[in-house]
Amino acid sequence: VTRQIHEHEQENELREQMSGYKRMRRQHQKQLIALENKLKAEMDEHRLKLQKEVETHANNSSIELEKLAKKQVAVMEKEAKAAAADEKKFQQQILAQQKKDLATFLESQKKQYKLCKEKIKEFRAEGEMNEDHSTPKKEKQERISKHKENLQHTQAEEEAQLLSQQRLYYDKNCRFFKRKTMIKRHEMEQQNIREELNKKRTQKEMEHAMLIRHDESTRELEYRQLHTLQKLRMDLIRLQHQTELENQLEYNKRRERELHRKHFMELRQQPKNLKAMEMQIKKQFQDTCKVQTKQYKALKNHQLEVTPKSEHKTILKSLKDEQTRKLAILAEQYEQSINEMMASQALRLDEAQEAECQALRLQLQQEMELLNAYQSKIKMQTEAQHERELQKLEQRVSLRRAHLEQKIEEELAALQKERSERIKFLLERQEREIETFDLESLRMGFGNLVTLEYPKEDYR
Repeated sequence: VTRQIHEHEQENELREQMSGYKRMRRQHQKQLIALENKLKAEMDEHRLKLQKEVETHANNSSIELEKLAKKQVAVMEKEAKAAAADEKKFQQQILAQQKKDLATFLESQKKQYKLCKEKIKEFRAEGEMNEDHSTPKKEKQERISKHKENLQHTQAEEEAQLLSQQRLYYDKNCRFFKRKTMIKRHEMEQQNIREELNKKRTQKEMEHAMLIRHDESTRELEYRQLHTLQKLRMDLIRLQHQTELENQLEYNKRRERELHRKHFMELRQQPKNLKAMEMQIKKQFQDTCKVQTKQYKALKNHQLEVTPKSEHKTILKSLKDEQTRKLAILAEQYEQSINEMMASQALRLDEAQEAECQALRLQLQQEMELLNAYQSKIKMQTEAQHERELQKLEQRVSLRRAHLEQKIEEELAALQKERSERIKFLLERQEREIETFDLESLRMGFGNLVTLEYPKEDYR
């Protein structure tokens, strides 16, 4: 019953040890899964944060471009109104100056006409004093009237010429003002498109810097998460190996205790076994003694039958001595057998127990070596897995960075292409506008307006 109770306790101890080991493995697996889920959630939150930052930057960039466009439209409208006001003021200045010049011209003509009338009067008075009576009076009157008409006609032509010059001057300078206004508008358009394109490039550079910063922060987080996961995995493996080693050592001690208990029980049982073997040898000795006694009796009866009665006493004595001698030899052999058996059994037990100890030690050593080899293999496989994970992460990070740099290069090239095309299109359109304007000016008879200065000259 004690042996069965002890065996049952050992089985419970082994079962509890294995159950604890399985619980530890399940707990380690749960820890790894929990950490992986936590790291995944952290990475998702990180990427969502970066995505929101990108969207915010894009929205802000769009809003800034809209504000810039509205500002430019407002400035252009303001400049257009100012240009229209300046043009109207410019026209009024020319018209005022021309009106003033026309008044001065008419006043001059009036004075000149008055002076001519006085000269005609003087000439007429002199003519009357030196009158040629042969010239008819009517002819003289016609001559004076014709002279007045010629003078009025000349003044009218001069006035018409002045008005024509003023009109030409007005149209030409208004045309020139329009050209200057158009060139100024072109310069503002060029400035606006350069401002817009520079704004886009600045925003794109800020976006690229942000994307590079995002890539670096993501890379740092990925490496940190991988290090955290691998560290936990190695810590759990070390704990598992330590537990396995402790369990193995405890198992070795239990096996040694069991063998020691077995040997102790064998030593305690040995006297009983030896006593039984001694009783067996004693029984053999007694049986031999009985056989010899029977043989002695038979020999004695035979000797007594074949010898005279007078010699019976001598024969009996001789047979008795011989029987006593043989029994003494047999007793000596019995004692020697007992001693040899005792020594042989003790030596055999010691040798068997030592052999069992050696076999157990060898078995436990082999099991420990197998455990160490298994743990080394698991550690090497885990380290190799960690190395593969690190290389895979490095490749993924490098490939992602290469794609990002390629994207940045392509976007900058596209932005530069857009800049060149838009500026080229704008300059070509403005050049066509100027050419069309200049051709129209030529058709209007204004000639080259490029070298024309603002009106500060005499109109006549």
